[in-house]
Amino acid sequence: MILGKVVGTVWATRKDEQLVGMTLQIVQPVDLDYSLKSGFVVAVDSVGAGVGEIVLVAQGSSARQTALTHNKPVDAVITAIVDKLDVSEIADADDVATEELIEV
Repeated sequence: MILGKVVGTVWATRKDEQLVGMTLQIVQPVDLDYSLKSGFVVAVDSVGAGVGEIVLVAQGSSARQTALTHNKPVDAVITAIVDKLDVSEIADADDVATEELIEV
């Protein structure tokens, strides 16, 4: 899965009939501190995410496992809107572990 931020919407008035009624969102990957990384993916929105929200994206055959996308020509799907991350990371070279609560 990819952690990303919804940065836009794709409008396509002409598309495969199996995609009619689906919202296509542009998702840009993010680091654990929510800083944007390069690249993007166009994903079907199965959870009602909006621009600016942090989401989880499934790709490949996993993208066709939701009720909305089952057996449809989809390669990426937004499967969750992220509320927060609990991140455990190394604080310094002494390997002292710290926990950080990151809220969206």
